[in-house]
Amino acid sequence: MSSAGVRAVLLDAGNTLVFPDRTRMREIYRWAGAMWDRERFDRAEVEARRVLTGRVVEGHEGTEPELWREYFEILFEVSGVPSGEVARQVGARLRDEHAREHLWTHVEPGTREALRTLRERGFGVGVVSNADGRMEGALVGAGLREELDFVIDSGLFGRAKPDPAIFLEGARQAGVPPEHCLYVGDLYPVDVVGARGAGMHALLVDPEGHAPWPVERIRAVRELPCHLAGVSSPVR
Repeated sequence: MSSAGVRAVLLDAGNTLVFPDRTRMREIYRWAGAMWDRERFDRAEVEARRVLTGRVVEGHEGTEPELWREYFEILFEVSGVPSGEVARQVGARLRDEHAREHLWTHVEPGTREALRTLRERGFGVGVVSNADGRMEGALVGAGLREELDFVIDSGLFGRAKPDPAIFLEGARQAGVPPEHCLYVGDLYPVDVVGARGAGMHALLVDPEGHAPWPVERIRAVRELPCHLAGVSSPVR
């Protein structure tokens, strides 16, 4: 991908900008009597995401409840939650917590500063997310909404990635043609394939650097300003 001509950066939200709240996860683990280890949890989250991506490659949309049930089953198993009753209790508590208040509110260091830098350079910056209608509120709670020009949530928009329609709505709200947009997300078959199908550039968030697909990648959003450093500040 040549980044030349990019005038707007559109981003996925879950597992790109925001991640499961580690503090709340730790409290739930301890409440259930499960061992909490931050590094092990982070490794487990990457593994669960890898399996989720594989399911989407197989033809799933990525929003089905059974896929997210599998995601959390793998997360629990790899992060050390005992199977059986303890895993059931943790899962039930997580569902209740997420229903009460969106769980994806953890922000990795450097994320907020990266978004602010892009806007200062003149890029439009927005979110296009497959979510349940609550993503804008989650981004407010995470302290990121003020760094974004707009948020498009599939639960409110009515179409989900990889449908080109939701990407094109992002380009419309950014006020630039899709060929001048860069989309950044963590699921290749949903984010990269969908963005390319809408005529956009695409960039994969690949924390471990092992994704097998033909696409440029970064390990985290904090790397975006450096990735786009060769692009002169766009004229708005």
